[in-house]
Amino acid sequence: MPQPTLDFGVQSYCFRNTKDNAELARKVREIGLDKIEICAVHADFSDPAAFKDIVKTYADEGVAIVSLGVQTFTGDTDTERKWFECAAAANAKYISAHFKVDSYQTAVPATAKLCDEFGIKIAIHCHGGYMFGGSPDVIEHLLKLGGPNIGLNIDTAWCMQIGPHRGNPIQWAEQFKDRLYGVHYKDFTFDTNGQWNDVVVGTGNLDLPAFVDTLVKNNFAGFAVIEYEGDVDNPVPALKECVQKMRALTA
Repeated sequence: MPQPTLDFGVQSYCFRNTKDNAELARKVREIGLDKIEICAVHADFSDPAAFKDIVKTYADEGVAIVSLGVQTFTGDTDTERKWFECAAAANAKYISAHFKVDSYQTAVPATAKLCDEFGIKIAIHCHGGYMFGGSPDVIEHLLKLGGPNIGLNIDTAWCMQIGPHRGNPIQWAEQFKDRLYGVHYKDFTFDTNGQWNDVVVGTGNLDLPAFVDTLVKNNFAGFAVIEYEGDVDNPVPALKECVQKMRALTA
């Protein structure tokens, strides 16, 4: 079985202008992959019965759903239980998540109970300065509150967005190695005013070889997907380049 670090898929948000799941699944295969983390652009996670049809659509094209998200958990257990039911229907073992500053104290323990019930782990997605949970001190607090079924999803680009001293993906991969459940391979360059620009992974500020080496050294065993948010109407060429960059690491 391939090492999880390089047995990667793609985030469905890359294809957010493609609404038909069968077409999207074919594009996943076109870029050379067979795994996806599916987001709410492409599925209604409040309807587990209908989601089973989406799972079949991807399976028919040879694409496995490895994670859902990113979903924002507030402690509404009736609603959020359905998200876990969707993940279970896909045999996905992870859900990428955000928590909110006004509800995390109740939402994190409530979510941890759902993790126990379904045998599915939560991976907190760091989203730079945009979302609560973007800095390492907050992440450490959330992981302590949530227990072992709640871990981290390092989005490498958004990690870097908070600044090089606090937001170093390689350092995070070491610091959180025991609770690292997901990775979004994503890369930014930055303008002088701090504006970020999506680029092919490994061509921006991310030291991709060093990051991957750290994951391998620490026996990373979670899910991994590439993510590129540029070229919204035609992301396939850049995503193919992302796949090539990743696979070149094993050449």
